[in-house]
Amino acid sequence: MDARTRSHDDYTIGWTCALPVETAAAKLMLDKIHPPLPRLPMDQNTYIFGSIGEHNIVIASLPTGACGTTSAATVGMQLLSSFHAIRFGFMVGIGGGVPSSNADIRLGDIVVSQPTDTSGGVIQYDLGKALSGGQFKRTGMLNRPPKVLLTALATLQAHHLTEDSRIVEFVSNLQAKMAPHKATKFARPTQEDCLFQAEYDHIASDTCVDCDRSKLLPRTPREHQDPVIHYGPVGSANQVVKDGRRRDQLARDLGIYCVEMEAAGLMNDFPCLVIRGICDYADTHKNKEWQGYAAAVAAAYAKELLSVVAIDQINCTPTARDTLADSGENMSIVFLG
Repeated sequence: MDARTRSHDDYTIGWTCALPVETAAAKLMLDKIHPPLPRLPMDQNTYIFGSIGEHNIVIASLPTGACGTTSAATVGMQLLSSFHAIRFGFMVGIGGGVPSSNADIRLGDIVVSQPTDTSGGVIQYDLGKALSGGQFKRTGMLNRPPKVLLTALATLQAHHLTEDSRIVEFVSNLQAKMAPHKATKFARPTQEDCLFQAEYDHIASDTCVDCDRSKLLPRTPREHQDPVIHYGPVGSANQVVKDGRRRDQLARDLGIYCVEMEAAGLMNDFPCLVIRGICDYADTHKNKEWQGYAAAVAAAYAKELLSVVAIDQINCTPTARDTLADSGENMSIVFLG
């Protein structure tokens, strides 16, 4: 399609990021970057336009310093108000890993919000009501990702049983687009992947060099350094988890695989899938060393997932606006566009 004839209605996939490093990784995953389009009245979002394969994608970023479910919901609603042909979206970026006996999650791995019998794939763990005795009862369930994405998940999972993922390839291609001194931002860190006992707090330092290594949890070394993809619930709330005890409690109570701060704001307002690269363990030992690589592998997974979504599947999928209207969700978007 000639760039001069491209319009808002030519974009069918929305890709949302919360942090600049996530937006940069998303942009570098595009096969082509398109010229900007005029921003419509009342839309305060900033967009990047491009394509992956046959799919036209618009990337939206949360305002700097405005992380959380409310900001994510606002960005999602404005995106759908401006781009009426959007079928579904991705929330792609970094998250805190929640290792457990059910999921050997490590730094640089990927968590994808696959629904379970008891959740739609994202659990808002701060939504509920206080009970007597200091107890908290979680209420409500967020929407599942749309069928077209769940079908794509099944297709890609089956493919990965017999073939290697292309994530490492896509991250390498991302780095090749950059100057060498900047490409290191998205490289896998040489820093050791350390998971400490939940009760052991970090010693004041930028790294864990001064932390007591006798407090490390024993883990079997992996035979490779490629990211492992975990499919399961993502925990979302308007709070940063920086406590290993709290993290482990969430794992026991909810079975979540990672924690983050935006997805719960999108799921009922924007049919989407959440993809998180693991950059820390949601404890006091967290630092920013793994953020670039985690953002890159998450974006690479989104790109690989799109490779198994045919353009005719997109064309046959109802628009997100129609899906929300049919379900009675988020009717405010009708009046903004």
